[in-house]
Amino acid sequence: MTLPFEKLVDMPQATVHLLRHGEVHNPDAVLYGRLPEFHLSELGRQMALALAEHFHNRAAQGANIVHLAASPLTRAQETAQPIADALDLDIITESRIIEAVNYFEGLHVSKAELLRPKHWPMLRNPFRPSWGEPYKQQAARVIAAVQDARLRAIALGGADAEAILVSHQLPIWATRLSAEGKPLWHDPRKRECTLTSVTSLVFDDGGNLVRVEYSEPAAALLPGASSTPGA
Repeated sequence: MTLPFEKLVDMPQATVHLLRHGEVHNPDAVLYGRLPEFHLSELGRQMALALAEHFHNRAAQGANIVHLAASPLTRAQETAQPIADALDLDIITESRIIEAVNYFEGLHVSKAELLRPKHWPMLRNPFRPSWGEPYKQQAARVIAAVQDARLRAIALGGADAEAILVSHQLPIWATRLSAEGKPLWHDPRKRECTLTSVTSLVFDDGGNLVRVEYSEPAAALLPGASSTPGA
């Protein structure tokens, strides 16, 4: 099988960080998906500030961070803003890293809701999945955005340049699975992609993936944070 990224041991030339946004104000606990005007909660804003401090500190230590983009959704833009302020970067809106389309968007997704017969046709194929945008399609669009961000970072900053893309849990996770050559079907409860986590794709000078790194700069703020899906 041909993978979108080849794993080679080489000197890295560019890194693209995929950031998940902070906690969202969602008192009705709906799957908000691509719905507009879902803003960060107060905790989410604190998470975004923690991310900004993390990248500011990295830049102060020599990290060459030159490009910042975010999904067009409000929660991603609000997470990106403190980073933009800290690094003096403009936020480029990148539609390819938007949240996945989901049939259940706007609903409070519970076991009782899923058992309603009208939803059963949408649950027929969890491997695709049948209730929303195919995992392969999500990974493909994000990978394309990642590669463009890699090239943009190199053009702006040269060797060892870094780019930041603020996105959403499922597209990030599908991209990581694809990059690592793993099956895209998975148990959503086992995704390693917490709120304001950083999934870093490190590339060699040929655009091939050298390694994937994962960190949680706002880990101290995660206890008690909302775990509602659709983020």
